[in-house]
Amino acid sequence: MSSTDLAWMSATDLVTAYRARTLSPVEATQAVLERAERLNPTLNAFCLIDPESALASARLSEARWAKGQPIGLVDGVPVSVKDIILTKGWPTLRGSRTVNPDQPWDEDGPAVARLREQGAVLFGKTTTPEFAAKAVTRSPLTGTTLNPWDVTRTPGGSSGGAGAAVAAGIGPMALATDAGGSIRLPASFSGVFGHKPSGGRVPMYPPTPYGSLAGFGPMTRTVADAALMMSVITGFDPREWGILPPDGTQYHEQLAADPAAWRIAWSPTLCGASVDPQVAALTERAAQAFAAMGANVETVEHVFDDPLPVLNQFQKGLTHFAFRTMGEAQFALMDPDLVATIRASHDASLDDHLEAEMARAALGRRMIAFHQTYDLLLTPTVGVPPFSADLDRPAGAIGKSWYPFTFPFNLTRQPAASVPCGFTAEGLPVGLQIVGPPHRDLLVLQAAHAFEQVLPWQQHRPALAL
Repeated sequence: MSSTDLAWMSATDLVTAYRARTLSPVEATQAVLERAERLNPTLNAFCLIDPESALASARLSEARWAKGQPIGLVDGVPVSVKDIILTKGWPTLRGSRTVNPDQPWDEDGPAVARLREQGAVLFGKTTTPEFAAKAVTRSPLTGTTLNPWDVTRTPGGSSGGAGAAVAAGIGPMALATDAGGSIRLPASFSGVFGHKPSGGRVPMYPPTPYGSLAGFGPMTRTVADAALMMSVITGFDPREWGILPPDGTQYHEQLAADPAAWRIAWSPTLCGASVDPQVAALTERAAQAFAAMGANVETVEHVFDDPLPVLNQFQKGLTHFAFRTMGEAQFALMDPDLVATIRASHDASLDDHLEAEMARAALGRRMIAFHQTYDLLLTPTVGVPPFSADLDRPAGAIGKSWYPFTFPFNLTRQPAASVPCGFTAEGLPVGLQIVGPPHRDLLVLQAAHAFEQVLPWQQHRPALAL
């Protein structure tokens, strides 16, 4: 088997091959590292790659598999980690020149710890905009990350490095984060699968002011691989005080389901959002695929009123608190857009923040009521195809959100995923968003898995990465 074939293998297939002793974790890791060495200079998807550590981990895994004694579900699987998440032995610089790299870096975040405990081969850290604060992946520290489907386009953000890496075959699994769409946006733009778990489903540490919006989750080329990672990273961690009680769900073993039992709402605009005609056509086709599977699919044009004012008011207080100790010396090193956002937050008030909290709670109640009628909600993931890597937002988006389909479900803390559903005439990926009721991550993964069976996407690969 060629190194290219190895690099495109799913995590699930890798583990099967390790068990059959037809493939070694060392071979798989070498294939991923070779691709990273060849493609990362073009894509800029990684800010750190550690071949020595990765190969050492792979050799330990190889020895365990040789004895028939793997230590976990992902033993020997190459995994990358977004440079927002603590990873022992590697700096976590968060895309910022304000973070001092000369620190001990002696702790894993909870999800990284669970992956390491179950034998994952951690091989590098993926790029992020500064403090994950942009929906494209560009930072003063690492520059601009490019889309493997068209290197003149953005892979989105803030987990753009993770999306570009997985799309290019540089590792079957990436651990990423999402506080407004940061997994789902690059999943859509990069033509991969991404799942934002329910709030509290995956333990998070260290705590941040944005924690109630954020979630750590998988980006992969198959739903089964994402489910496999979810089975690992949802484990208990005592550092997360708000974690949901572990329910023992083995997501990768429970993906089969009957779509005929589902009541699905298809919302092409959600709350009056503008959608590119090609995106509209592809996502409409995807929604109708569920009807063809037997699901009861109903079009619901308006799900709720535009929650952008709520998000803006809520984030204003969070931003002021998060960056309250920073001054002009740090601002001189930072992304000017982020600095402008911080300055604009200085007049945040407690009354305004609490008012936003109440509006957020009302939105959450609205969606709980909505899901008494509908098991699932489908929308486009992003209303536009990938745009120029030189831009921070698509043309005409100034003054409004260009990702209105994703951030509402960070406010409500619902599970939501982006599944590839086709390509534009220019060969650019488009994603369908699948949203589930609170805490129903398994249902979202089951729906994505069912869709994957009728409209598979894994055979499509960027020309750059062949």
